[in-house]
Amino acid sequence: MIDATGSVVAPGFIDIHTHYDAQVFWDPALTPSCYHGVTTVVAGNCGFSFAPIKAKDIDTLTRTMEKVEDMDPQTLIEGVPWDFETFPEYLDSVERHGSLLNFAAYIGHTPLRLYVMGDEAIGREATPDEVDQMVAIVKDAMDAGACGVATSFAATHRAADGRPIPSRWAESEEIYRLFKAVADTGRGVIGINGGDNLPFPQCYDMQQRVGIPFTYTALLTFPNGAHIKAAEINRKGWERGAQVWPQVSCRPLSFSMTMQEPFTLNINPVFGELMSKSVEERRAAYADPAWRQRVLVGWTDTKFLPPQWASFEIMESTAHPELVGQRIQALAEADNKHPLDLLLDLTLEEAEPSDIRVKNILANGDPEGIAMLLQEEHTTLGLSDAGAHVGQLCDAPLSTDLLGNWVRERKVLSMETAIRKLSGLQADIFNFTDRGYLKPGYHADVVVFDPKTIDPGPVRRVRDFPAGAERLTADQPTGMHYVFVNGTAIQRNGVLVQSALDDLPGQMVAPSPW
Repeated sequence: MIDATGSVVAPGFIDIHTHYDAQVFWDPALTPSCYHGVTTVVAGNCGFSFAPIKAKDIDTLTRTMEKVEDMDPQTLIEGVPWDFETFPEYLDSVERHGSLLNFAAYIGHTPLRLYVMGDEAIGREATPDEVDQMVAIVKDAMDAGACGVATSFAATHRAADGRPIPSRWAESEEIYRLFKAVADTGRGVIGINGGDNLPFPQCYDMQQRVGIPFTYTALLTFPNGAHIKAAEINRKGWERGAQVWPQVSCRPLSFSMTMQEPFTLNINPVFGELMSKSVEERRAAYADPAWRQRVLVGWTDTKFLPPQWASFEIMESTAHPELVGQRIQALAEADNKHPLDLLLDLTLEEAEPSDIRVKNILANGDPEGIAMLLQEEHTTLGLSDAGAHVGQLCDAPLSTDLLGNWVRERKVLSMETAIRKLSGLQADIFNFTDRGYLKPGYHADVVVFDPKTIDPGPVRRVRDFPAGAERLTADQPTGMHYVFVNGTAIQRNGVLVQSALDDLPGQMVAPSPW
């Protein structure tokens, strides 16, 4: 018995966009999500599951994860048991090792292609026979409990050598057949990180051909107002019966990055060319006026929006510690330079490109636009990216941020609407039929929090991953009194319960038939 006087008692939150596929093995508590009321996670987003995988391709996969999701390869080698090859074997391994939270996962398009096509997964279309093989693997994965297929066509997603990741080489028939393979099992969801292979407006036609829900990463605000048009496309799609759920976020998509791995700049293909280059080659490019001009020309392509230079702030600099906290654009204006030139000049004054770190907003920097998207009827909360970009961002506190900042302070959503978007709606989209609500017979995934004090707390940098790798975490929210997973208390007033860490009450979760 607990005293919940003055508190909100709600269904446990379901985070549908995580990358905990690897972290679950060395951190079964799935920190920091467990501190923020999350009781169920969906992994494998953007098509980056860790199975199927052949032993010979582990190095390729881990180096790809380094580039696309900022995961340290040595951390992955040491932290993942690699006691699986197929996707069903991966799910068995997760269940065997255990989890504090409930765990669900997509099978990812990139490892699927790599498994069937080997090194040729990058560079060409799949043959009909190869597509047949992928379809069979997807059906086996669904039978074992996969949530569906996830894929990415995003321009930011490049492999270790700088070329587009495997899923970005898929043509329309391959994409349709993989999606239809999920639908043919009678359950599941399609997760899409959009791009040229399947642009956002075309998702609605594809969804109606396939027939099961799609969720799209992501509908975020941009200075050019593209989100306003996208929201209208979504409304019209739903009017004609297309079930596409764009994921929205209440947090700016802000990255902390060094100039050795400038993730947000790699959207520009001229920067992308450097992803497989040595430090010396990168420095030479940064110093080359002709290369810099090519970068500027690259940003004239409307597909590659130029950086929001006003948001670039120096976080660390070995050569110029006095500049920490200052904005690149202001420094550039004072020096009569383009912000790109200023940033690259400062980088060249460092011993290594990794000695300077900047943070910047890639998208979702407009509070009014965020409010509009949160209030859209047919959007859902997503893009916490928990488990990915761990050295660059930490948006796992999305739930406590929503409740504290956007419900209590800004009053953009009612408490009831926010909780539904964090729990019941997510369960409905995935057809997790026994979660997401406080009902008799449902699993007792429950959060108890103080609506007057709920807040995400600070983000801090720690070094607690295998191989000594660092990450950002947010493990000190306020106002979160209790979190229960399947009836077991896993957190009390911000402290994880040791008996729950010993017993790991989380369960494997799969969609029910439609």
